[in-house]
Amino acid sequence: MIQITRRDSKEPLENMLRRFNRKVQQSGILIRAKQNQYFEKPISKRDRRAKAIVRQERKALKVKKIKLGQR
Repeated sequence: MIQITRRDSKEPLENMLRRFNRKVQQSGILIRAKQNQYFEKPISKRDRRAKAIVRQERKALKVKKIKLGQR
């Protein structure tokens, strides 16, 4: 946990906020939080390729039907 305290009682809030934002960026907490925002189960390479091939075939069939005027 990152803690920021005022350097003196006269330090403006903007300066303290700026220091906090800088520390958060340097620590990498924000980057890790964004990476973990959406969990995706690990899929094997073979399964991913098979799904991609099926998508390409469906798209090709759809385009062919549109060209023939069947859709």
